[in-house]
Amino acid sequence: MTDLLKAIDGPADVRLLSRSQLKELAQELRAFILESVSKTGGHLSSNLGTVELSIALHYVFNTPYDRLIWDVGHQTYPHKVLTGRRERMPTLRQLGGLSGFPRRQESEYDAFGTAHSSTSISAALGMAIAAHLKGEDRRAVAIIGDGAMSAGMAFEALNNGGVAKGNLLVILNDNDMSISPPVGALNRYLAQLMSGRFYAAAKEVGKQVLKSAPPLFELARRIEEHAKGMVVPATLFEEFGFNYIGPIDGHDLDSLVPTLENIRQLSGPQFLHVVTKKGQGYSLAERDPVTYHGPGKFDPQVGIVPPATAPKKTFTQVFGDWVCDMAQQDAQLIAITPAMREGSGLVEFEKRFPDRYFDVGIAEQHALTFAAGLACEGFKPVVAIYSTFLQRAYDQVIHDVALQKLPMVLALDRAGIVGADGATHAGVFDIPFLRCVPHVSVATPADEAETRALLSTAFAQDHCVAVRYPRGSGVGTPVPQDLKGLPFGKGETRRVGRKIAIVAFGPLLYAALEVAQELDLTVLNMRWAKPLDEELLLSVAKEHDALVTLEDSALMGGAGSAVLEALQNAQVVKPVLMLGLPDQFTEHGDPVKLMSLAGLDAPGIKASVTKRFKDLLS
Repeated sequence: MTDLLKAIDGPADVRLLSRSQLKELAQELRAFILESVSKTGGHLSSNLGTVELSIALHYVFNTPYDRLIWDVGHQTYPHKVLTGRRERMPTLRQLGGLSGFPRRQESEYDAFGTAHSSTSISAALGMAIAAHLKGEDRRAVAIIGDGAMSAGMAFEALNNGGVAKGNLLVILNDNDMSISPPVGALNRYLAQLMSGRFYAAAKEVGKQVLKSAPPLFELARRIEEHAKGMVVPATLFEEFGFNYIGPIDGHDLDSLVPTLENIRQLSGPQFLHVVTKKGQGYSLAERDPVTYHGPGKFDPQVGIVPPATAPKKTFTQVFGDWVCDMAQQDAQLIAITPAMREGSGLVEFEKRFPDRYFDVGIAEQHALTFAAGLACEGFKPVVAIYSTFLQRAYDQVIHDVALQKLPMVLALDRAGIVGADGATHAGVFDIPFLRCVPHVSVATPADEAETRALLSTAFAQDHCVAVRYPRGSGVGTPVPQDLKGLPFGKGETRRVGRKIAIVAFGPLLYAALEVAQELDLTVLNMRWAKPLDEELLLSVAKEHDALVTLEDSALMGGAGSAVLEALQNAQVVKPVLMLGLPDQFTEHGDPVKLMSLAGLDAPGIKASVTKRFKDLLS
């Protein structure tokens, strides 16, 4: 890190620099981001692509008085560095350290907490309207990626924003060069021209004059659209009521700064289209932005090196293998993902079954209803989706799928605590919010082998079944190659002990078995949170003095609650200790440490059981 970046303790310091120094700052900031992320892990490609944009925004706008809202937020590392958090970057995504996403509690420069996509325009519009109502001359800027524009919520906000009063700027950060025309000097000139006050004023005067002669007004409108159409993708955003500017090179500060300065002088809804490149400035990430999207620690001089020994198969890979094998056997299987092909394990499926693979973009609501339409016509949809992102399609689960009792499999990746991504990505609410919906079942496999088997079981049902499994690897159980399922809604007794029975749901089964071995307890592997195997549960409850429920999910309304309901309905009165995640959001950090802090590792479970049932264990 050179002296220039060291002198930046906040955006006010950026504004003291000359325009020529901004380019030098961009080089230093990009090098710092690369070096920092290589030591901590985190999002890389996206952040290398927003260096110049971050500098230009803080240089032109009076942050934090002017509000910057970054969509998704995984491209905000440059923003964090420029807003006084440079020294804390070594703590990124670690317990007690910086979040990998914008967070209001972390900095006054983080105007809105983001981590799920397509929320920025709505939030920025709310802030712009608030400023208007309070008579404040502030700007609200939403920076949204092209992928996030595929979500309906973004277009809902545009539809509202184009007719609302408020100084709103939407910046489309387009990092897919293939969908945009070439950018260069002509585009730079036109962008600055179209963002200038003279152009805006002349345009408005021209409208008023020509409106008295409708044929001339219509002719002028069409000429303008045609002229813009030669250098911009479309006039779609102007149809929403925004003044469209661009596209401009998002890495060219000589283009960004004057264009933003012009826009800052304009009133009303503005739309700026900038073109950036993921991984900009680091050749390895430029060539392979997907691999370098969210790497772990690596040597930037060497790049990401595959491990020498094959790691244990992840749950995601187990699903990826299963969905290909099942599709080979059943031609009615259709795989759907909302823009998570790699993360959900569908890369191989797309290669082998391209006609039965649908990436619908960041559009979770559409994904579920699209699947429902396929199910109506006799196909068997498998929707691969992160647990936390299914939350965004809850109405569709109820109204479009469950109410009509349509068969489909919801493959819920990243269930439970996810670690470094933190509270926004933790899949801890799926059992409570799915368990209460009629015609929806919830499977909780304990390991890799059960995941494959329960996916097959789910696929054979005549209603919606969610199969939830965690991020990363399990205990390494061998995964059979057949497609045999397990009995629907049935659990098993894994260990017979005395006095106390642990009723385990999901991967925590193995911590339960470790504790049970030490304390001589019975262990049930329930496999299903809904339907609950009440026959097994009640038979064990009657033979034991107490029960312990165990889940990597929110306790309120979760699997433990299902156990209590079943005991109550059967009028079986036994003391029950419920272990799971409390009524609070889980911080980012190492998942092993987080599970330990929650008391959900073997020592924590043992301590809780011993404390509650000390008399029974003596």
